[in-house]
This record gives sequence, C-alpha cells and structure tokens, in this order.
Amino acid sequence: MDQTNSNSNGGYGPYPPPYNPQDYGESSYTGVCYQVGKGNVAVVSPPGTYDNMVHPEGAAAAGGNQQYGEAPPDYSYGLEDSGFSDAAIRRGFIKKVYLTLMIQLLVTVGIICSFLYWDTLRKWAWSNYWFSYSMMAAVLVLIVAMSCCDNLRRQVPLNFIALGLFTIAEGLMLGSVAVYFDAEAVLWAVGATALVSFALSLFAMQSKWDFTALNGSLWVFAWTLFSFALLCAILRSQYVYIVYACLGTLLFSLYLVFDTQLILGGKHRKYEVSPEEYVFAALNLYLDIVSLFLLLLQIIGLCR
Repeated sequence: MDQTNSNSNGGYGPYPPPYNPQDYGESSYTGVCYQVGKGNVAVVSPPGTYDNMVHPEGAAAAGGNQQYGEAPPDYSYGLEDSGFSDAAIRRGFIKKVYLTLMIQLLVTVGIICSFLYWDTLRKWAWSNYWFSYSMMAAVLVLIVAMSCCDNLRRQVPLNFIALGLFTIAEGLMLGSVAVYFDAEAVLWAVGATALVSFALSLFAMQSKWDFTALNGSLWVFAWTLFSFALLCAILRSQYVYIVYACLGTLLFSLYLVFDTQLILGGKHRKYEVSPEEYVFAALNLYLDIVSLFLLLLQIIGLCR
C-alpha cells in the first residue's frame, strides 16, 4: 500500500504503523511502502515474517519462540588481571627461575671444589691474592650492568650469556676465597647454606606474612649493617666479627624470604616480579644464597 502525504508532517510521509505483538506476533504481512520527503526516495519493507527483536518477551507472550533469552558469553575473563595471575604463566615462571638457579649453584659448587681439591690451583690462588679482588670487581660490574640494562637481562640469548659470565666470575671469586679456609669448614658451610635456604624457601611459600612490604625496612637494616662492618674493620675483634656475621645471616635470610615471595606473587603479596624478569629473579636468589654461604663460612671459620 502506498502512503504519501507531503503536506503533513513537514513534507514527510506518515511513519510506519507501530508494531503490537498482541496483534501480530510472528504473523506474515504484505509489507509497507512509504515515501520520504518530496523526492523519489522510498523506504520499502518487503513482505515476510516479522520477529519482535526489541521486545522478545512480547513475542513470547504472543506465542512466538523465545530465541533471545540467553546472554552472550563473557569474553572479558582474565583481561582485567595481570599476566602473572594466570596459573600456567606463574608455574612456568617459577620453573624457569629455580631451574636457572639450580644450574648456577651446581656450577658454583663445582668451581669451589676445584679450588679446594686441585692442589696446583689452590696454591696459585693462595699466592695470588689479587685474583680475588679482580673477580670481585668483575662481579660488581656484571651486577650493575644486569640491574640497570633491561635489554641485557630480558633479551635472549644476551641474558643467559651475561648470567653465565656472572656465575663463572662469582664461582671463581668464591673459590679463591675458600682456599683460605679448611675444606671441612667449607663443606659444612655449603651444607648449612643448603639447609637454611631450603627451610626459608618452604617458609616463604607457606607463610601468609607478606615480607614484600618490608622493602624499606630491609634497606635500612642493610645500611646499618654496612656501618657496623666499618666498625668491625676498626676494632678487629673476633667476637665483633661473629656478631656481624650473625646479623648478616639474619639480613640475607630475610632477603631470601623477601625475594622468594616476590617470585611467587599471589593475592597475599603487595609486590611481585614480572614474568619477563626470570633471569633477574634467579640472580637475586643466587646473590642471597651466596651471601648466606660467605657469612656462614665466616661464622664456622671463626668458631673453629
């Protein structure tokens, strides 16, 4: 049917008749053709079955099918969370960190044993004390480089090359230091370090206490211990050295728990490490364990 009335409604034809689901439902109609304005533009609604898509409940009341009752699936799940909240990414990150740490520790222990049981190397390190200081300088340079350069610790294979060089330099430094102690004392220190590190790691995994919020307190404790080290260098007392070594062991034990919880993350942690920083996370744990080893070795050596 053709409905044209250019004089009413500003020259526009009447609007299409309102749809009433009580009257139509899903019934067929012959279509509507109406003219828009004074031109030749016409809107044609072809005949066919009309479904009420705006108010499906009306169509259902009129006897039609309810085909729009279910809401669309939610595709936003997980978008609001960080990548570290994903359990699979988290497990993979932890595996990378501890596998890298295990390789570092095995290489380090092997280098220390070569200094302890290879007499030629032991005597050479004993007579060339400059080697220990040169390795200390190399270790410091590599630590600063890996801490300040993001690409160096994230880009493969540069991160593994830098970490391998650091591990070898650290092992050489520890081996050159271990020659000044008895082999039995060094082995006791290795065993004590392994036991303490394992126990503290289990505690960090099971504890609900958030040590990641103690970053500022640990930093103040570290600078206080550094000032106490200057006092030890002036007094040169064995008992003061033992107290310093015990305080240092306490500090790096807290740091080991702190770094472990940074790696584990979770809802009970204030801070957490990004999954891309697995090399840097392994480096932090390695430094904590090595510092514990040196302090425990000092305690054992002073108490013997």
